[in-house]
Amino acid sequence: MFVAMNIQQSLLTILTLAFLIVQVEGFSPTITFTGKVTKILYKNNGAQSSIISRSMPLFMGRAAAVRAQTKGKTDAKKSKVNALYGKRIIMAVKNGGSTDPNANRELEKLIKEAKTNNVPVDNINRAIKRASDSDAANFAASTFEAYGQGGASMIINVLSDNPNRASAEVKSAVKKNDGKMAETGSVMFMYDYKGKVTIEGVPDEEELMEAAIEAGCDEMELVDGDEEGTSIVYTGPKEVGTMMEAVDSLKFSSKGVIAHVSKAPLQVTDEEFEINMGIIDALEELDDVDSIEHNMLN
Repeated sequence: MFVAMNIQQSLLTILTLAFLIVQVEGFSPTITFTGKVTKILYKNNGAQSSIISRSMPLFMGRAAAVRAQTKGKTDAKKSKVNALYGKRIIMAVKNGGSTDPNANRELEKLIKEAKTNNVPVDNINRAIKRASDSDAANFAASTFEAYGQGGASMIINVLSDNPNRASAEVKSAVKKNDGKMAETGSVMFMYDYKGKVTIEGVPDEEELMEAAIEAGCDEMELVDGDEEGTSIVYTGPKEVGTMMEAVDSLKFSSKGVIAHVSKAPLQVTDEEFEINMGIIDALEELDDVDSIEHNMLN
């Protein structure tokens, strides 16, 4: 509302000046301001004309642009998730030697993960079929380590059919956005490799522990989620599936991944955070980047 009023006030000032000009020129103007439309009526030699200025559409246009930009980012993120699971499924079929989920445990796990991440079934089936083609690309996983501002560190997970291209693009994105590549192992030792299950809701910790033990999990740590009304439970990297079953038994929906979790998260300044997020945003735009993990608490 404040922005809209400022726009209206500015337009009213301009139109008032127009009023003075046309009055000097011998016209007879009348200004009408309704809050949404400002209108000048003027007469010259008996003929009536008008100038209409619409102030609210300027404000609404900005809102529409923001919504379009947000939708564009959301669509791009969905598209990338779909593509990444396509690559993972192709790898699982090739490594496991079977397109049958019952005979290929890795493929079975990935199909479940893909579905929980809203990957369309058609996309999953196409990836499985594609993996059987003789000309299907061979994807390889690799990891890069980097530093941001304020002591922030990052682990960049890559899945690519062209390692040289992926390496060059990752290094370029980090350098251009005021980051620095790190030596192999200099960042990784500050992270634990864990299963991470994001829960849509806040389960009772004791109830979840009982369900996790019954499902066969040996590790469990429940913390607040990144968004209000969500939770995260950390478990062993091989226990993601069983933990998700435990969560499901409590009637909560969840998404599971295996991730590097910082042993010592830190807080950076707002300025440092913006710079570091610029690095992450640039990396996430790369097709070969699978995921990025960092140690910032912000």
